[in-house]
Amino acid sequence: MPPDAPSGPSFSARWAALKNIPPFLAMVWRASPLLTLAMIALRLLRAVMPVAMLWVGKLIIDQVVALSALEGRPDTLAGWWDSGMAHPLIVLVALELALAVTQDILGRLVSYVDALLQEKLVIDISIRLMDHAAGLDLASFEDAAFQDRLDRARRQTMGRIPLLNQIMQQLQDSVTVLSFALGLLLYNPWLVVLLALALIPSLFGEMHFNAQTYALNHRRAPDRRERDYLRMIAATAETAKEVKIFGLSPWLRDRYLTLARRFYVENRAIQRRQLSVMAVLTALGTLVYYGAFLWIVARTLTGTLSIGDLTFLSGSFLRLRGLLEGLLSSFSSMAGQAMYLDDLFEFFTAVPAIASPADPRPVPQPIRHGFVFENVGFRYPGRDDWAIRNMTLELRAGETVALVGENGAGKTTIVKLLARLYDPDEGRILLDGHDLRDYDLDQLRGTVGVIFQDFVRYAVTAAENIAIGRIEARDDRPRIVASAERALADQVIAKLPQGYDQMVGKRFARGLDLSGGEWQKLAIARAYMRDAQLLVLDEPTAALDARAEFEVFQRFRDLTAGRTALLISHRFSSVRMADRIIVLEGGHVQDQGSHEELLSRPGRYAELFELQAAGYR
Repeated sequence: MPPDAPSGPSFSARWAALKNIPPFLAMVWRASPLLTLAMIALRLLRAVMPVAMLWVGKLIIDQVVALSALEGRPDTLAGWWDSGMAHPLIVLVALELALAVTQDILGRLVSYVDALLQEKLVIDISIRLMDHAAGLDLASFEDAAFQDRLDRARRQTMGRIPLLNQIMQQLQDSVTVLSFALGLLLYNPWLVVLLALALIPSLFGEMHFNAQTYALNHRRAPDRRERDYLRMIAATAETAKEVKIFGLSPWLRDRYLTLARRFYVENRAIQRRQLSVMAVLTALGTLVYYGAFLWIVARTLTGTLSIGDLTFLSGSFLRLRGLLEGLLSSFSSMAGQAMYLDDLFEFFTAVPAIASPADPRPVPQPIRHGFVFENVGFRYPGRDDWAIRNMTLELRAGETVALVGENGAGKTTIVKLLARLYDPDEGRILLDGHDLRDYDLDQLRGTVGVIFQDFVRYAVTAAENIAIGRIEARDDRPRIVASAERALADQVIAKLPQGYDQMVGKRFARGLDLSGGEWQKLAIARAYMRDAQLLVLDEPTAALDARAEFEVFQRFRDLTAGRTALLISHRFSSVRMADRIIVLEGGHVQDQGSHEELLSRPGRYAELFELQAAGYR
């Protein structure tokens, strides 16, 4: 056994995992009560079919044996029919035929309803997962441990669908076992006892190895995400250029292969142990079965049992052994599957730390005074250093403010705090004199329009890419067109074969890819589409050439007149149009003023401006 092989959760932990079954069934019921009831009814009907068919078969055999032993029995089929002696046999055969046809129809109906119910369940769980994830904090998504939990929860959306079939099959098999067991009890109760004793060791064996597999999968979730990431970046449109130019393919392949081989070795170790242990336990069960079978044969030879009884008992015993073996194995597997549900339910227990207060204030319409940072300090989760500390600044209503500073100065952090993607660890942020935490969260974020430098390139139509800025207005084509014109994105869309209805991006066959600057114009159009009281552009022209940048900012200055705007840029040619420039350094306000004021005195702004200007001389 490898030294790091997982021992697996204890038996009590595996048994305790069955507590997940009732809430899982509640999810199934909520997905579709009608289909759930139909599935249960069909399974129950199908459960009694095997014993009914076997019993009718016994009656047919006994009838045939009795008729064949008659003296002076007819020699022809017509004679049998005319005598009337074969009529009970014909009725029994017709009954068995009817049961067989009914069983086939029930099987088709079960498959049909099962497929529909599983699809409904996938949709319901997926929607719940998406809705719950939407309400969680940004800090959660930037945490690696949370990403592992989210990855496991996503896998359960599809991965636990077999559990539904297992539970329903367990219900059906339990009823079938009960019906067969009642039949065996009428002959000899010890037959059922022998079966149970033979199969219990197999139950514990299956549960043990299922738990080991779960422990292994749980432990290697981070490595699995890395493996899937390596497989993705090795062959995607977004990374293909660098993979080819830098010759990364062998490195990515070898790193993926290292992880894949480790998974293979760990899986093989568990499979080998399971093979040896379960082979012994299964052999014991087989010996017990044949011991019981010999008893049935002996009783038949002594005349205690009829040929029909022999057929019914041997068939029942064989079916019961298979059913109990499958039932116990399925129960063990179900317990293992239920352990995986912990991942799904654990995700749903996560609650956001950032939320609206019980009695929120409405966001002022319009904003009259603006935003004020009072000695604000903030550290990103898991970090010891401060992103900003003792930050005091003001964003006045109707003013265009630019934030400048080197990377890590705290510019984007200020934007995240303004939109309450995070809350300060120290100090407070005021909007018109009240703490941001006093306002309704959705209203607050609805009044802020932010376009980050790392904006998302959505593989949807050009119109939808813009409408994302105010998605509830996605059917307002005039507003979308006006937003595109403001951002100069209309020039980009005019070149597309299907205009605003053109799918963009390389992800889908119908999509056309855009240049970095063209994507950025669509992203800026989103900010105008939002029509927010506070408009924030975080490095909005990073991918634009000098002429396009000048045009965008000229338009930006005109369209933000009378509106509060926050501009973040490394380009001093862009920020000089702001009413006020705030210089950040090391998470503090180092200086502020107009472009001319900051240049007129020694300081960080004048130094950085001269360094940048020198590059153009």
